[in-house]
Amino acid sequence: MPQAPRIELHPVSQRVQVHVDGKLLADSTNTLELRERGYPPRHYFPREDVRMDLLNTSETSTHCPFKGSTVYFSLGENKDIAWSYEQPIEGMEAITGKVAFYEQISK
Repeated sequence: MPQAPRIELHPVSQRVQVHVDGKLLADSTNTLELRERGYPPRHYFPREDVRMDLLNTSETSTHCPFKGSTVYFSLGENKDIAWSYEQPIEGMEAITGKVAFYEQISK
């Protein structure tokens, strides 16, 4: 039996929101749900649906061999609450520039 891909992307058209400290940071009906083996599903939001004006670019950067290098964002004292792949590796272009969050998401 073939093994499922390590990463699957699923378009989501239902409304998905992210609230942090009572602030609505993201609200979209056009997210991509990324499912990666061993990790909880994450919604990747188009930037136009994220309050980027409230987020500051962090000094943190990591690299995932399956997705590429990340840029992280902070909200005041809430460090590294979101991330984005500005130049993901081949095959992951669909998440380019989209923003994902650690915080609990409401649907």
